[in-house]
Amino acid sequence: MKTIGILYGKERTFPPALIEHGNAVAPEGIRFEAVQTGAIRQGARGDYAVILDRISQDVPFYRAALKHAAAQGCAVVNNPFWWSAEDKLTANAFAEQVGVPVPKTVLLPSKDHPDDTDGDSFTNLRYPLDWDEIFGHVGFPAFMKPNTGGGWKSVYRVHGPQDVWNAYDQTGQLNMLLQEGIDFETYFRCYCIGGEHVRVMPYDPRRPFHERYVRDAGPIEPGLLAQLEDHVKRLCRVLGYDFNTVELAVRDGVPYAIDFTNPAPDADWHSVGEDNFRWVVAKSADYLIERAQRHVEGGDNLTWGQWAQRSAGAVAAGDSVFGREDGPAAAAKTEPARSKKPAAGKEPAATKKPAATKKPAATKKAAPAKSIEKSPAKGTRGAAASKSAKPAAKPAPARKRAVAKRPAKGE
Repeated sequence: MKTIGILYGKERTFPPALIEHGNAVAPEGIRFEAVQTGAIRQGARGDYAVILDRISQDVPFYRAALKHAAAQGCAVVNNPFWWSAEDKLTANAFAEQVGVPVPKTVLLPSKDHPDDTDGDSFTNLRYPLDWDEIFGHVGFPAFMKPNTGGGWKSVYRVHGPQDVWNAYDQTGQLNMLLQEGIDFETYFRCYCIGGEHVRVMPYDPRRPFHERYVRDAGPIEPGLLAQLEDHVKRLCRVLGYDFNTVELAVRDGVPYAIDFTNPAPDADWHSVGEDNFRWVVAKSADYLIERAQRHVEGGDNLTWGQWAQRSAGAVAAGDSVFGREDGPAAAAKTEPARSKKPAAGKEPAATKKPAATKKPAATKKAAPAKSIEKSPAKGTRGAAASKSAKPAAKPAPARKRAVAKRPAKGE
């Protein structure tokens, strides 16, 4: 018997409906149930072939338990190693790499120092920030949002510099993004299950939360619909999300990906509506059954995105994941062959002459091995712009709460 477990918290509509429907359609030898767990014994194999995770983004204990289960061979949806490591800025970079437009975005250092750091911890951080350049790049209106997190927590709409500084003062140790506001004509929220099944839902983030799924929207133009579905699949496949929602804002006919890293996207009947709810229950059940059927006992049963797969392939081949040949394979290609010295007291063997009809090939000089660029020392990443010190031959004293004010030009 292969068991599919549903791990959830406060939800009361989607998980029970999924368990009921799943057991109604599952073939013999597969069953659905709510996950039951206690303390986790290291190395112990769990009871589940597949787990759909709906809550570990909020519960560190569950997060660690799911990683342990995955290491023992459980197929966890979504991959707990990836979603807990990624962030919005990195996801935006991957989106651009696969041809999906995203808003112009800048990552800001945290307003306050992280715990156990002070101004001297940020020798490498330029100070003060070049606010004029940042505002000129992003433009207004814009949004400030955490680089990690979700649920519309700590999100600010800003219309000018003073709005930015006022919002920034409230963000504490959060690393914030300042992101271009897309003045959209239409907006969509799209389920994607298994990187293949897409449900495009008209959505309006400007409405109250319970009214955001638009029930009375007209048909979507076929060309736009195909483009939306294509963008959604590209994003979920490159990132490796099995169960995700992607939000896209359409401006001048171009869909911009706004939010697309959701480890446990909303599936509540009261918010998504009856038709969308039935679709996500049915497609989720089918996909989880498929994962159970493909499950290999004790193997790696996680979904890894295209970027992770390419990186792993490059490392296995000995090449750099950044496209430079600076690994062992490159060294083997570029290192000159060492000639053997003749043994003492012996003449070297006579060199065989080339055939009379051919000229000897010119000796090709081996290229010198490429040097590997050094990475910055660990522990020097920027944060806490408000109190950081300027890089200098002699460490400068820590600064205190200066960045909330706009610096004078040329400073």
